Amino acid sequence: MATLPTASMSSVQAVTAIDLGGRLSVRYQRDGNEEALHGSFSWSQRADRTLVTLMSPLGQTIATIAITPTEAILTQSGQPARSAADPDALAADALGWPLPVAGLRDWLQGHAKDANGRSVNASPANSNPILTGDGWTLQYASWEASEVAKPARPKRIDLSRSTSAAGNVTIRIIIDSWQPV
Repeated sequence: MATLPTASMSSVQAVTAIDLGGRLSVRYQRDGNEEALHGSFSWSQRADRTLVTLMSPLGQTIATIAITPTEAILTQSGQPARSAADPDALAADALGWPLPVAGLRDWLQGHAKDANGRSVNASPANSNPILTGDGWTLQYASWEASEVAKPARPKRIDLSRSTSAAGNVTIRIIIDSWQPV
């Protein structure tokens, strides 16, 4: 896949404190069978903490992941809390499919590091896929541009990656609410 050059000045500026909400769809493989998960999420990000809540289509909490600079704690209903230093490995182990929590801190705002470690800022004018250093391909499929959202913000992000544990994984993220705090 091609890697983008840095986008124009119209790309969204990163903020350290933000609350997002939206929907996600995940496709992966388990024991050779195709699996799919659909639901919603909330994302609360501060400089020193991120809280991610994954919910079923009916709004029931599937998992909560609390991340600090030194630890990630994942809780699921009826199960003991799990902790690890690496939030991505913790999520993959507990959920059965990879959720790139560490990268999403930037990706949800249109920023990434490509496979060569260069910073990439996506924008509506720049729709080429981004291959990240950890093997994810990001496609910013649509943007929200309005009087409220200046500059434009990512509205839909498609992620894909091939893994040994979950096969070909695709994640579609739709951001429905965006609130800097």
